Amino acid sequence: MQIEHFEIMQFLSAHPPFNALTKRALQQLASEVEVGYYRAGSEILHYGESISNLYVVRAGSVEVYRRNGELYNRISEGGLFGQRGLLTNRKVRFPVMALEDTLVYCIPVGLFEAFCDEHEAFADFFEADDSGGLIQAVSEQADNNDLTTAKVKTLLLRELVSVELSRSIRDAARLMTEEQVSALLIFDPSKPVSDDPEDDDGQIVGILSDKDLRIKVVAEGLDTNQSVAAIMTRELTIVDSNAYVFEAMMMMLRDNLHHLPVVHKRRPIGVIALSDILRYESQSSLLFVKGIMEQQSVEDLAHYAQSLASVFVRLVNEDANSHMVGTAMSVIGRTIKQRLLELAEDELGTPPVPYCFIALGSMARDEQLIVTDQDNALILDDTFEPDKHDGYFAALAKFVCDGLAQCGYKLCDGGIMATNPQWRLRASEWQAQFEDWVDNPKPEALLHSSIFFDLDGVYGCTQLASRLSELVAKKAKIAPRFLAAMANNALRRTPPLGFFKDFVLEQDGEHKHSLNIKRRGTAPLSDLVRVHALAIGSRKQNSFERLEDIKEAQLLPPGKVEDLEAALEYIATIRIRHQARKIEQGKQPDNNILPKRLSEFEQRNLKEAFAVLDKAQSYLKIRYQNKAILK
Repeated sequence: MQIEHFEIMQFLSAHPPFNALTKRALQQLASEVEVGYYRAGSEILHYGESISNLYVVRAGSVEVYRRNGELYNRISEGGLFGQRGLLTNRKVRFPVMALEDTLVYCIPVGLFEAFCDEHEAFADFFEADDSGGLIQAVSEQADNNDLTTAKVKTLLLRELVSVELSRSIRDAARLMTEEQVSALLIFDPSKPVSDDPEDDDGQIVGILSDKDLRIKVVAEGLDTNQSVAAIMTRELTIVDSNAYVFEAMMMMLRDNLHHLPVVHKRRPIGVIALSDILRYESQSSLLFVKGIMEQQSVEDLAHYAQSLASVFVRLVNEDANSHMVGTAMSVIGRTIKQRLLELAEDELGTPPVPYCFIALGSMARDEQLIVTDQDNALILDDTFEPDKHDGYFAALAKFVCDGLAQCGYKLCDGGIMATNPQWRLRASEWQAQFEDWVDNPKPEALLHSSIFFDLDGVYGCTQLASRLSELVAKKAKIAPRFLAAMANNALRRTPPLGFFKDFVLEQDGEHKHSLNIKRRGTAPLSDLVRVHALAIGSRKQNSFERLEDIKEAQLLPPGKVEDLEAALEYIATIRIRHQARKIEQGKQPDNNILPKRLSEFEQRNLKEAFAVLDKAQSYLKIRYQNKAILK
C-alpha cells in the first residue's frame, strides 16, 4: 500500500461511518478516493447541478446552504456532505461553499453505492439522515428515552470555566487547554450586578469556542495578544438547567450551535457541548421535531403532521410520564409554529417592525396533549403603526393560524388567536392590559388572566414575552385582591366526587356515564397551582415546576406539594393513556373517560387523586378568600 493511501485509511477509520468498515474495505476505499482542494470562499457544490461524489472534509471547513440561501449547516474535519443528492436524484440539493481553505476526499458514487449494498452499518448511517453521528445516535437508540427524561443539569460534570473580558486570546486559549474544555464564558467585572437574584446573569457577556479560535484567529492570522472581546460571540442562546436534554438539542439543531450556556435562575452555571448530548440517547419524537424544520410548504407540513398521533402513542407506550409527554407535544407544537412563521416571512417579506409570536395556555405550560386547539397572540414593537403595518401582521397571523388548523390544531372557539385584532398589541399596550387585569379582577379579566398569564415566546423578539412574564410575577404577588379573585375563579371547577366519594358522572347526552377528566381534573389542578405560583412570584410556567417553587417557598403545609404532584401526575396519566388508547382503536381521542372501564386499582387511585384536589381547593379558599380585600 502506498503511503498516501495508508494516511487516507488512517484518517477515515477515525470517523463515522468509516470506522465501522473492515480493514479490507478501508483499503479499497483509500485506493479509490480522489483529493480535492478549495480555497476559502469558493463554491464546491452548486444547487441543481449533477453530483457524482460523496465528500469527506479532510482539513478546513465548509458551509452548507438551503436553496433559499439560508445557512443550513457548517461542517469541519471528518464531516460529510453531498449524500442527500446521491440518495435522491443525483442532483445537488444543498449548495456548499468553502468557509476556509479546505481539503476534501471525494468518494465516487459507484463506490458509495457499492458500500451501501455491502456494509449494513455504512448504509444505516446515511439512511438515517445526513447529519452524521448526532442523528445516527438518535436513530440507533430510538427505543430509549434518556434524552426526554434527563434534564440539562445532569450533563454538567464540572464547574463553570470563564475568563475576564480584558484577558488576551492567548490567555483564554491556554485556559481552555489547561481545563480541557472546548468553550468558555466571558464575563465583564465592570458590568452592574442585578439586585434581582432571578435576573443575575453573572456578568456574562459572551462565549468563546475552539471554533472561534480556529476560524477567527488562526485562519485570519489575528494577533493573540488582543482581548477576547474581539472574537467572542456576544449574542448568547442559553438553556435553563431544568430544561430537558432534548430541548437543548432542539435549540442546537435549530440555530446550528455547538455549545449552550446553562443557567439556573438566570445565573450561568456551565456550558454543554454537542458532544455532551451525543452521549445520550434519543427517540423518535426528536427526529419528528427535526423533520418539521425540513418541510418546505404548509401542505408538506400538514402532511407531515399527520404522524403526530403516532408519535404521541409511542411516547405513551414507552411509559413516558405526563411531564415528558406534555413537554414533547408542546415542543412539537412550538416547532410547527416556528416553521409556519418562517414560511410566512418567506412569502410576505421582512417584518416591518420587530414582533414576538406567543403561545398561550397548555402549550406555554408544556402541558399540551393530542386534543388541543390553538391559543396564540402577537406582541408588536412599540414602533408599530396600525395604518402602515397591521396589514402585514394580519396576513402573517392568518397564514400561521390557518396553517396550524391544517396541521390539526383547531381554531380557538373563543377567538384567542393572533388573527383577532384584539390580540395584536404593542408591547406597551400588553403591559397596560396585564396591569388592568390585575388591578381590576372582573370575571372577564380573570378568564383572560388564566389564559394569557401562561405565555411563552415562540418566535421573533422573545424578550418581549419575557418582559410580560416578569411583569406578571412582580405585580400579582403584591395584589391580594387579584389573588383572592383568581382563587375564587379556580374553585369553579370541582373534582367529580360525590358525598360518599363515588364518581359523579354525566347523566345524559353524548357522554352519558363518563367524566371529563380535563375539565374536572387536570384543569382545576393547573388553576390551583397557578394561584399559588402567582402568590410567590414564580416565573415558571409548567405546573410541576411551579410546584417545585411552591415547595421551596414553603407556602403549603408539609407534604401537600408532594400530594399535589402525585395527584396531577396520576390524573394526567389516566387522561394521556385514554387518548392513546382511543387513537390505537382508530377513534377520535377525547377527554371523556368511562370509570367502569378502569380497573379497581385505577378507580381507587383516581378517587384518591380527586380527593387530594378537593382538599387542596378547600385550603385555597381559606388561604386567599379569608384574607382577601374584596370591595
